[in-house]
Amino acid sequence: MGSLFLRLRGTLGITASFLAVLSLVAMGRPIAAASPQAAGDPLPSWREGPVKQRLLAFVAAVSTKGSPDYVPVPERLAVFDNDGTLWSEQPMYVQLAFALDRARTLVAQQPELAGNPLIAAAAAGDARAVMAQGTRGVLDLVALTHGGMDTETFARIVRDWFRSACHPSLHRLFTSLTFAPMAELMELLRSRGFRTVIVTGGGTDFLRVVAAELYGVPPEQVIGSTLRTTYAVQGGVPVLLRRPEVAFIDDGPGKPVGIHTALGRRPIAAFGNSDGDFEMLEWTTAGPGARLGLILHHDDSEREFAYDRKSPFGRLDRALAAAPQRGWTVVSMRNDWTRVYPLSANPCPR
Repeated sequence: MGSLFLRLRGTLGITASFLAVLSLVAMGRPIAAASPQAAGDPLPSWREGPVKQRLLAFVAAVSTKGSPDYVPVPERLAVFDNDGTLWSEQPMYVQLAFALDRARTLVAQQPELAGNPLIAAAAAGDARAVMAQGTRGVLDLVALTHGGMDTETFARIVRDWFRSACHPSLHRLFTSLTFAPMAELMELLRSRGFRTVIVTGGGTDFLRVVAAELYGVPPEQVIGSTLRTTYAVQGGVPVLLRRPEVAFIDDGPGKPVGIHTALGRRPIAAFGNSDGDFEMLEWTTAGPGARLGLILHHDDSEREFAYDRKSPFGRLDRALAAAPQRGWTVVSMRNDWTRVYPLSANPCPR
């Protein structure tokens, strides 16, 4: 165990105090919760064990004054992927479900749009046909169904959709499919001076509509993919127009770029679930001092879904293989979580 700690210290820049805390975990000794909720359990949906203890140890190490790993509040930045990390992403991304519904609405309003095979497949709810077009096809669908309107109109359409949009097999509103353990972790981090920022491959404006309500994350702390947006004055009113053109894809190597562009600071903790998060975790944990990288492994077919290397959504292969060498924590949804979703469920309206 000691040699492992030395290797981790040498490769990840982890300091002796953080390793000392982790050594308590190895000996089975509990770590006090670094939170105003210390009298209770700040992570009640996480099972006791090495994963939970490492999370608590990291928070304690970077937020306790006098610790050699202490990080000033302005530098306490944690970034979270969204799809598959904060809410369910199977059998398709939530935003793709929105795009399919938008395609149906648009074809009903403008039947001539059905002449576009991509729009026709989406309007028919054929997600497989859309995915067969590859990344370019999905991006084209998003551009066609999300553009051509001002930002406030788009936000209203998204908000209205979320009020009744339901998961096809779990029969709950999409907004009920957030992960309770991750919400607890975000709250714990915020209680210790962290900014929690969502870095999603999905659309920035799409997620901003619900991020505050679902995760306690304000719109300005959502970084995602964007359409080209321009300023215009319509009828004497200034508006921002969403053009049907993809401007930036916030996925893979785009995630560190998006973080730097929006925040100008390297995070000290990153949380993801797929190969699309690899570069974000790699960049985050390559910095000096105590760092934390976490990968959520969907291995719970009973309470959610089990998938990794062969999934068309949230594929986890490269990052899963690299995790042990890079010191990233792999969370087993089946073994490390006592529950998946919030206790209060919102069933689909009848």
